[in-house]
Amino acid sequence: MRILLITQNENMFLPSSIDLFLRRTPEWVNVIGIVVLPASPFGKKKSLLSQLISTLNIFGLQFVIRYGFSKLWNQTFGEDVNSVVVKHKLPLIHLQSSINSEDSLDKIKNLKPDMLISITGNQIFKKPLLDIPPLGTLNLHTALLPKYRGMMPSFWVLKNEEKETGVSVFFVDEGIDSGPIIVQKKINIENMTQWELIRATKFLGVEAIIEALKLINSKNYSTIENDDNDSTYFSFPTRKDVIEFKKKGKKFF
Repeated sequence: MRILLITQNENMFLPSSIDLFLRRTPEWVNVIGIVVLPASPFGKKKSLLSQLISTLNIFGLQFVIRYGFSKLWNQTFGEDVNSVVVKHKLPLIHLQSSINSEDSLDKIKNLKPDMLISITGNQIFKKPLLDIPPLGTLNLHTALLPKYRGMMPSFWVLKNEEKETGVSVFFVDEGIDSGPIIVQKKINIENMTQWELIRATKFLGVEAIIEALKLINSKNYSTIENDDNDSTYFSFPTRKDVIEFKKKGKKFF
């Protein structure tokens, strides 16, 4: 099975989970390359200064200091996704424009992937891209779909005082987190901070992707309906959301 992995280059949570995925893939899986998109924590491209100002306005100074220190520490002593790709001696696929551009589509077609897998891929996948892999495109979403579609589910499940959350691996369609689900796994939230919850669901998500690949390879599986009627959608939090989050005793770190 020829797999093309699509992710983004950050140094906080993804390097360890991508590394785990590459170490855990079955021997019949051939990762033919990894597309590493520029990191975009706000869901779209922003300059470093714009990101800093947005983060400060929404999350406050204490968050910026703690997050900035962690990011700097990881940049100095850790690794990013690109370095993980190099460590595993895998091809790093460079795209000069949007993943949906004609040039990018041609480059991906030439690789002849059986399947695309997105782990925090931060661009919308349009139909011409989805039509390339014969086995489809999988995406990891760190919530129990159809609830908590959209951005930052770890924040919203904590703010809404959910007792459990989880991960969903689903076949991507042209909607937002709306394709049929092949694997879901649950986790109790208990007293986790958002940082701890993101980390836990990223590793749980890798397990779910590996399980999904095994099911697809067996050709004997069924999918779980991702019913629009039961769905909820959340976008990026506002300053008001963050204040309510803190009032409920929830913590980022």
